[in-house]
Amino acid sequence: MKDGHLDGAPPERARGGPPGLTNAALGAAGLGGFLALCEAVPRLGVVSAEYFPPVSRIADALAGELGDGAFWTALGDTLTGWALGLAIAVTAGVLAGVVISVVPYLREATASTIEFLRPIPSVALIPLAVLLYGTELRSVLLLVVYASFWQVLLQTLYGVRDVDPVAEETARAYGLGTWARVRHVLWPTALPYVMTGVRLAAAVALILAVTAELVIGAPGLGARIAVAQTSQAVPEMYALVVVTGVLGLLINVGARTVERRALAWHQSVRGEVAV
Repeated sequence: MKDGHLDGAPPERARGGPPGLTNAALGAAGLGGFLALCEAVPRLGVVSAEYFPPVSRIADALAGELGDGAFWTALGDTLTGWALGLAIAVTAGVLAGVVISVVPYLREATASTIEFLRPIPSVALIPLAVLLYGTELRSVLLLVVYASFWQVLLQTLYGVRDVDPVAEETARAYGLGTWARVRHVLWPTALPYVMTGVRLAAAVALILAVTAELVIGAPGLGARIAVAQTSQAVPEMYALVVVTGVLGLLINVGARTVERRALAWHQSVRGEVAV
């Protein structure tokens, strides 16, 4: 016994138990309190239940949506636009980032173009998307790819910039070619940055997919939300908004899981596991 706890036992475990369990309990308590507040506010007349229905009514509407085949079709359309757009953006962003970094003077030649195009809001391209493709899936893909591409490209460029010059020169001294240097020196250094870009792009892709459907009217959850809003089906509208939120949460958790597995060898992830 030393300082009030057993020798060799971590003080945190002896006092409060596993940190993950505590965090989960706090998160569940916070969510429960938020739902209780959302249930009480309209019932107490603080806000009109016509515009902000209680959680119980939203839950009933959500159950009705889950039993509707059209809902699952809309969900599939949204996930299709999200997945295809994200795949195209990640592939193009990684390839462009590596090529721009490896080819001499190409980064300087493209820097001003990237800085000009990157700040353009994706929603500003909605009129162009409608003009080119109408309400087809390609309109959604145009917006999703444009918004997500920059997340991956910039993180790839940052990752390549972080390559150790000594390691790069050592690889050259040993006669490694361009592809070998990319594979054994550049890629391991840039991969953590790339995975961060993919995680950010996954969230941005979902936002733009739903936004495109909501504004353009392309098939998906966004279009279904717009129909519910115009038809004054307020509980159904909130239920669909909740679905998009849950979808975003699942995508973020999935992206973090993929990131941890892809970087299991990296010091940052090994440090998380050790803690």
